[in-house]
Amino acid sequence: MTTEAKSSSRERLLEAAATLTYRDGVGIGVEALCKAAGVSKRSMYQLFGSKDELLAASLEQSASAYAARLLPAAGDGRSPRERIMHVFEQVELQAGAPEFRGCRYLAVQIELKDRSHPGSRVAHRVKANLKAFFRAEAEQGGASDPDLLARQLILVFDGASARAGIGADNLTGLIAPTVATLLDAADIR
Repeated sequence: MTTEAKSSSRERLLEAAATLTYRDGVGIGVEALCKAAGVSKRSMYQLFGSKDELLAASLEQSASAYAARLLPAAGDGRSPRERIMHVFEQVELQAGAPEFRGCRYLAVQIELKDRSHPGSRVAHRVKANLKAFFRAEAEQGGASDPDLLARQLILVFDGASARAGIGADNLTGLIAPTVATLLDAADIR
């Protein structure tokens, strides 16, 4: 297999893993992944070693795009309150898309009970980074308990993502006032 073919097969597998696991969950079979990518199982195992490693690589590859879609740019001149609200505005926008299935990283955390699973480790790190963003903004905004506010915000984020992802709720007009109430209670301006 040439380097170009390996790269192409690798990219197709990563894309298939991202698409199928988001749509169908991490229980998707190796055969379905390979079929969607147009790659043999042998090639998949040569490139990734296991389905678990493929899932972790796929989650890792999409992590920076996930953060870029959610988080405001560093040093954008907005207040901590506005920066936090920006995240929830993005969730509301994404939740309106018909293909929205919730937060991919939360789904992985729920589906993979083994925290030592490579995909679970990536998902936990990505979610910890989001919580750290909330904590840093809460601290910058003068919250008396930035840790508590960060935990509350991640709870709202995950709950909103999950409920919208399963079609149980429409976030329009719900998420911003909820977050604003938390920010008001913490004196974040």
